[in-house]
Amino acid sequence: MSRPRRPDAERTPPDLDAAMDIAARFLGTRPRTRWELERRLKRAGANEEDLGRVLDQLSNLGYVDDTAFARWWAEQRDRHGPRGRRMVEAELRQHGVTSDILESLRGEEFAEPGLDADPLPRSEVERAAAALARHLKGRPLPAEFRARQRIGAFLMRRGFDSETVRDALRKAASESTPGGSTPEPDGFRDEGP
Repeated sequence: MSRPRRPDAERTPPDLDAAMDIAARFLGTRPRTRWELERRLKRAGANEEDLGRVLDQLSNLGYVDDTAFARWWAEQRDRHGPRGRRMVEAELRQHGVTSDILESLRGEEFAEPGLDADPLPRSEVERAAAALARHLKGRPLPAEFRARQRIGAFLMRRGFDSETVRDALRKAASESTPGGSTPEPDGFRDEGP
């Protein structure tokens, strides 16, 4: 049962130990970025000096690491709701991950390979294929042009670029059609010369 909240005027600012306790409870549910913890401690009324000391101590202990958070977030996305790199980066920005960290992770996969038997997607096309498979829920890829366009639009809303979407749809079409592919397997008409 949660305790009733006191109005801000009655609340006393937490001391260093109380601020550390607030941060520890906040970190207890999932990893957090430095920005998220800072916002939480400011909302609790921690003063700037204690806030900085708590964040520095947690960083030194390894509990606050924005690069590790970015990798964790991407792994969760790959495992539970695959999205394109563009969307994952946008989500990370919303959690306060800086552009410097995102730039340092460009050119490599965010998520590290899983240690369990369930392998994670290793490329954008594999991620798009996983998102497509989750969307179709075992149904075959529809043959109708408009239906494939809608599925392509779904994948693009998930943060995949158009070329990745085409590749994923072509691959799914070739796997669902006996003997190969249909004339327009991806649902997009190619602009010929």
